[in-house]
Amino acid sequence: MRLIIMLLSFMVVTQVCAGELSKPTGKVLLTLTGNIENTNEDGKAVFDIASLEKLGIVSFQTNSPWYNGRTTFTGIPMRKLMDYVGAKGSVVKVTALNDYTTVIPVSDFKKYNVILALKINGEYMRIRDKGPLFIVYPYDSMPELNNQLFYSRSAWQVSKINIE
Repeated sequence: MRLIIMLLSFMVVTQVCAGELSKPTGKVLLTLTGNIENTNEDGKAVFDIASLEKLGIVSFQTNSPWYNGRTTFTGIPMRKLMDYVGAKGSVVKVTALNDYTTVIPVSDFKKYNVILALKINGEYMRIRDKGPLFIVYPYDSMPELNNQLFYSRSAWQVSKINIE
């Protein structure tokens, strides 16, 4: 019974605090806009590397069309990022540093465990190596992910995400 009360108390405190995210102290790498409830700068949510990593990182290995052999990607689950900012849309429009855009259904994030990768093979991703942020699907986990549709959703050099 005590555990239930503690969990309920935590949920109430979390809901009361919802709306205002902590501000990053380093260089902003990612800006989320659109239909979000939780912000930290003029109606948007901005993140540096440290604030992204605080959300919790995961890793997986997969083959992809961009690298030879199995590659280890480490990053934040997109589903967790969407929950953190209180995303209320059905799609995200992702924009890269070179203005490439792609649209991804939010449902992909849960169904396929998509991540926003910060590292490749243990090293932070550099701009010239598709970094600093790369939306990656675990392509080896399901045969359906090995096709052009999912490759086109895998944006690299991500800088902006708009929730629609």
